[in-house]
Amino acid sequence: LDEDEVVGAEIAGKKIAVARTQGALFAFDNVCTHQYALLSDGFVEDGTIECPLHQGKFECATGKALCAPLTQGIAVYRVREDGGRVQVELP
Repeated sequence: LDEDEVVGAEIAGKKIAVARTQGALFAFDNVCTHQYALLSDGFVEDGTIECPLHQGKFECATGKALCAPLTQGIAVYRVREDGGRVQVELP
């Protein structure tokens, strides 16, 4: 992944997004908590992911909802890169 790029994947039936921003990798739920939209279709910038539907923003590191219309955050997951492969740890 390039800087400020996001991709979606399905892991064990769960929709996950992985983003690289501010020089780090982040993994989080790929579905917006406000209304169904894939965050991997949104924009990553300055450590945040913006939902493509209503432009609400989540913090990539914590999943915290940062602005309206969002009222609930998203789950985040441990992620690491090993030999060019991204590994996400799910509960």
